[in-house]
Parts: sequence; structure tokens; C-alpha cells
Amino acid sequence: MNYWLLKTEPETFSWADLARDKKASWDGVRNFKARSNLKAMKKGDWAFIYHTGDEKSVVGIAEVAKEFYPEPKDPDWVQVDLKPVRPLAAPVSLATIKADKTLAEMTLVKVARLSVQPVKAEEFNRIVHLSEK
Repeated sequence: MNYWLLKTEPETFSWADLARDKKASWDGVRNFKARSNLKAMKKGDWAFIYHTGDEKSVVGIAEVAKEFYPEPKDPDWVQVDLKPVRPLAAPVSLATIKADKTLAEMTLVKVARLSVQPVKAEEFNRIVHLSEK
């Protein structure tokens, strides 16, 4: 299994929206590296849902329900389908992640603007652990 982090503006589409809808297409990504990451996602992979804006926190875990396929409105770009797994016990803020030395090399810390990014298994487990403190 691979792990990912997906950024979203909670006013546009939030963790609560995914949990309510039970499934969603993750589309609208307009960055070549992020598109490559969407293409690398496999069914069953897990992804953190990260709220941008004022929150700047990891808030939930989703599962890739369907691997990449072309966006209907713009087939040059791709989307994946997600389903909710569970919310984190407590949100884990960007400040907490940056303060944790074991997460210093995380893509979120190094390449903060990338909207779809890989997460190492140990980083994923550490963030889940931080949410449970």
C-alpha cells in the first residue's frame, strides 16, 4: 500500500463533505507533478485529507476507490475516486508537523505547495499517532 496527502480548501470540498457523500472524484488538479502523483495512486491506497487555508491541518483518511481516469471536462487531466476511511482522532496541524523532527523530510514540509503528494509509511503512522495524543 502507498500513502498520499491531498490538499483541499475546506470551503470548496472538506473532509465532512467526503464523509457525507461516501464517495467523491478528486479532480481539478492543475499541476504536472500532482497529476503524476494521481496517476501513481492505486486502488486501496490511503490518503490524508489536508485542509488548507486557516486550518492547515491533516483531518482525515480516505481510500482510493478507483484509479486515475480522464476528467470528463478536460481529458488532458486526471482524477481518482475516493471514499472516506475515518477522521483523525484530532486534527494534526502543519505547525505540529513542522515541529516534529521525525517529519522534517516530509514532502508537506519541503514542497508545501504541491496539492497531491506522497507520504512515507513511517510519516503516515507518525501523523496518526500525533492525532491520538
